[in-house]
Amino acid sequence: MTAVRFVALGDSLSEGVGDPVDGGWRGWAALLADGLAESVEFTKLAVSGAQTRDVLERQMPVGLVLRPDVISVLVGVNDTLRCTFDIHAVAARLDAVYAAFTGQGAVLLTACLPDPGTMLGLPGALARPLARRQRAVNAVVHALSERYGAVHLHAAQGSWTTDRAMWSADRLHPGERGYRQLAVRFHALLAEWGIATGVAPSAGPRSPAPAASASLWWLATAGTGWVARRCADLLPQLVTLAVDEMRHRARGTSGRLDLRAAHAVSVALAALSVPEQRAEAA
Repeated sequence: MTAVRFVALGDSLSEGVGDPVDGGWRGWAALLADGLAESVEFTKLAVSGAQTRDVLERQMPVGLVLRPDVISVLVGVNDTLRCTFDIHAVAARLDAVYAAFTGQGAVLLTACLPDPGTMLGLPGALARPLARRQRAVNAVVHALSERYGAVHLHAAQGSWTTDRAMWSADRLHPGERGYRQLAVRFHALLAEWGIATGVAPSAGPRSPAPAASASLWWLATAGTGWVARRCADLLPQLVTLAVDEMRHRARGTSGRLDLRAAHAVSVALAALSVPEQRAEAA
């Protein structure tokens, strides 16, 4: 029997940070792999902190050599946390990655994701600019997923995003329960497509949810370093964005910021050639 080749690209979400097992990380992709088919060759290329550039330049070349039957590409949150955020570049990179793997005949898995500002519980003026960036990334992922016929999971909203039991102590990564939810939902979609033929992953966790005190401990230890690294890159710009946010809210013109972001997404997508044009050019 020929094994189904499943490769997972992306950042810490696909690496499985927040779901420790056997001295490493497991996560939704590993849980899903067990239920794809009777025989599966699973390769996880996702790396914590990866941005769309890393997926395009480092992970994609390795993944293409593996010629996967199923490829997952979940990335973009880390792009929103950088002062270099550029939705045009994000769109172009994702388009190139999606095109490369679907061009090999792989089934593409994608997802829209919650924004980090909300998950971290940042004040509104700081959270809203990050949320707007993540909505822009999600809009691009939605559009390109439709373009390339991806199996797309709507994971940006829903009760799971506000259920603390679903999340690890750092509030940014799912815990075991959250990852199992993602695996179960992806399996259901793939089963509808006739792709997943194995037993669905169990939604029942084997470890307890982190206590509220665990989040405080994380912030006081590892979290301090994480925040410091992000602040060194993003904070000056985020403060500027927050000031702009407050100024627009005071004037009652916040809608202009949303329209500006939506326009940027439209321009970014319009700049991409459609698959038919790309094939003709080749």
